[in-house]
Amino acid sequence: MDYFEDKKLIFEKALEKFCENQTTLVREAMAYSLLAGGKRLRPVLFLGVLALYRDDWQKFLGFGLGLEMIHTYSLIHDDLPAMDNDDFRRGKPTNHRIYGEAMAILAGDGLLTESFRQMANCHCENPENLLRAIAKAGSYAGARGMIYGQSLDILAENKRIPVDKLKEIHFHKTGALIALSLVCGAILGGADEEEIGKWEEFGRNLGLGFQITDDILDEEGTFEDLGKPIGSDEASHKNTYVSLLGIDVAKSEAKKVINKANESISSISKDTAAFQKYATQLLTRKV
Repeated sequence: MDYFEDKKLIFEKALEKFCENQTTLVREAMAYSLLAGGKRLRPVLFLGVLALYRDDWQKFLGFGLGLEMIHTYSLIHDDLPAMDNDDFRRGKPTNHRIYGEAMAILAGDGLLTESFRQMANCHCENPENLLRAIAKAGSYAGARGMIYGQSLDILAENKRIPVDKLKEIHFHKTGALIALSLVCGAILGGADEEEIGKWEEFGRNLGLGFQITDDILDEEGTFEDLGKPIGSDEASHKNTYVSLLGIDVAKSEAKKVINKANESISSISKDTAAFQKYATQLLTRKV
């Protein structure tokens, strides 16, 4: 079995258990988006790093749930009419199309706050590491990280921006949560500061490569593969690597940043081959 596959299967079971017996409309709306599918990239990367450093990685499934909740809340809010105004996500109607805008906003709020409860409830023999990881979550997901990137993205609409500015948007909007997942795995695993830094660099570049590939798929993909309309970035007048550099240069840039990501963890004391393979496979993904 692939290194990440068993972790994804175990995570999915934990997620399904959390979503059982939702008795209120807002919790139903939360569960709707949590169970809508997806790669589970962030929790799987978190658990993958953690498993390199400790055998009892399953005791931190709640932290992985928290990371996925943060990601899912961001998608619900991104899809709202005031943001990207999308009707489909992962082949299903977006949350606000099913539950209305007000309930979708509350579902996102509920997921964000529940995420910190899930993370804080993890038992860790080193509480300082747990507190540090939770603080990282607040920083990377907030106005210093993902939210900052989202704000830059909105401000750049209907404008042509330089590639360096687009890279800054991608680093924060997408790279921050991916880096967070890897960093938290390293912190809770007890890695030293040098290796934590290498995991962060890997995550930032992996996130950038992931987003460049998203830009390419928005041009070349299909609704059946992506589960959302093709060309939505162009319709929303968003800056992308494809719109600024063209499809061929965008593909070349994606390869460069993935190679840079892989190089950053090549000297880590643990076996990182599965992570390097995963990163390289992003270049040919269809979803």
